[in-house]
Amino acid sequence: MSVVTLDELERDALTELVNIGVSRAAASLRKMVGKQVLLSVPSVEVVTQAAAAALIGQQESDDLVAIRQAFGGAFSGQALLIFPESNSMELVRALVGEELEETDVVALQDEALAETGNVILNGCLGTMANMLDQSLQMSLPTVLYGDGKVLFDVVEQETSDGLVLFLYINFSIRDRNIRGYIAMIMDLPALETLKGLLGAFIDRVTSDSNWAVGS
Repeated sequence: MSVVTLDELERDALTELVNIGVSRAAASLRKMVGKQVLLSVPSVEVVTQAAAAALIGQQESDDLVAIRQAFGGAFSGQALLIFPESNSMELVRALVGEELEETDVVALQDEALAETGNVILNGCLGTMANMLDQSLQMSLPTVLYGDGKVLFDVVEQETSDGLVLFLYINFSIRDRNIRGYIAMIMDLPALETLKGLLGAFIDRVTSDSNWAVGS
């Protein structure tokens, strides 16, 4: 399989764009939960779908839950916001409050997760697209349960050259420690388009003394 690789400068630029996107998403989420929310992206990798499933399997032994949205425009694919299922209940508690009975929380779980995913994924991808001078359209979110293999195999556009842009995020709400992942499943042409857009973005910002990618 052909693989698109990002050089150090492209990786730094992408990490910076995603960091800006998740920072804006954190501000929106803070309004929803009424508490401080911290989101950060420590690392970015481009791997195959099978490798992404193996990676998350090595990191997480618990069952997983994912919020999935398709995106289309200059580049297209599927975006996933993934949490260990035990963490997802902490997130739902933060959203709906501590006073609700457990059965009520479970009943609201999918709705709360879908709304959270919509805020974070739209914030992240929308900001990326805007800063790359592009626009993206996002589908309505859906909630999936299963292990890494299930989450990365269940895609509408399953292709033989599917690659995953895998972003590790630290997700912290005050008094709660919730970790998660963002994954963008794209085919080879979409990832090549994104690489080209990153190159154009780097050219623009390096010609502007007010920006310093990778600094």
